[in-house]
Amino acid sequence: MQYTSPTIEKMIEILSSLPTIGKKSAQRLTYFLLRQPDEFVRQFAETLTELKSRVQLCKICFNFTEQNPCPICSSENRDKGLICVVEQPDDVIAIEKTNEFNGVYHVLHGTINHLDGISISKLKISELVERAKTAKEILFALNPSVEGEVTIHYIVNLLRKFPVRLTRIARGMPIGTEIQFVDDATLMNAIENRIEIK
Repeated sequence: MQYTSPTIEKMIEILSSLPTIGKKSAQRLTYFLLRQPDEFVRQFAETLTELKSRVQLCKICFNFTEQNPCPICSSENRDKGLICVVEQPDDVIAIEKTNEFNGVYHVLHGTINHLDGISISKLKISELVERAKTAKEILFALNPSVEGEVTIHYIVNLLRKFPVRLTRIARGMPIGTEIQFVDDATLMNAIENRIEIK
């Protein structure tokens, strides 16, 4: 049974499909948008469209960017021989906020998870192997999960043939926690105390 307009119901359905937003939050957001001035809603819609049309993947690290290569990969002040491997672009932001890492990144866009249909071919692993040929250290900063461990193990086996140091952030992070939600002090400590993968 429909209580409001079909357009409102459609917006609630779309918003509730976003991560961490349930039906009640989607309903609140929909009614919030309806109460806003036309100019706000127009800017909101235009920004969403620009987000999809302007933002692309960096051709080197695969982070989201509007310039290619991205500002981090383009920077002369970054150590290009030190590559931090992360799951998602959100993780780059979390690590950057610590001001402890001066290398560059490689975003895999997920971890190996066959149950969710994420196979090796869907991740940026072959591109990382190419970059490893000229790197001096590869630091793994994947989420401490079963999928993260499987992915690290798989990649490490591929990289053993190169003369590159393989490290991982220290295990000061609780299992099941996502990097983007870890506090700055814990993440900074984990980067400073990274360990070599044997």
